[in-house]
Amino acid sequence: MRILGIDPGTGLLGFGVIESGLKPKLVDAGVVRTKVHQPESERLKIIYDSLSEIISLAKPHVVSIEKLFFARNVTTAMSVAQARGVVLLLAEQNSLPIFEYTPLQIKQSLTGYGKADKKQMQEMVRLLLNLKEVPKPDDAADALAAALIHNSVQN
Repeated sequence: MRILGIDPGTGLLGFGVIESGLKPKLVDAGVVRTKVHQPESERLKIIYDSLSEIISLAKPHVVSIEKLFFARNVTTAMSVAQARGVVLLLAEQNSLPIFEYTPLQIKQSLTGYGKADKKQMQEMVRLLLNLKEVPKPDDAADALAAALIHNSVQN
């Protein structure tokens, strides 16, 4: 089973595709970038078009996405929520089941500690996928972590 993990964001949306199993394998990972001063509608269209292509090429069976948690910056939270909406729409249009996990659940599952820092999370992603280096940028590693938690729940 292929799992598409998503770390939602408007400026940088991380994605990671893994082949599930007891020893999960990296298929693809990266980010969708948009420009800061672009109109929001254009940014969301770029995310939509890019993720449509990723789904078409990677052919995932499920989507695992990080749940939105309330941030202090309302503008950022709204922007992330809009990007999540695009992801959820694409998953639905492609008949992909959606699984959502909180940052706490992801950290707890991967490291055994719900307050793990970014470096600990990235190192666990590297180890679990048997990679030579930590995936870059951080958003891609976070998306892979979202995919890996669903893998661990399924296996």
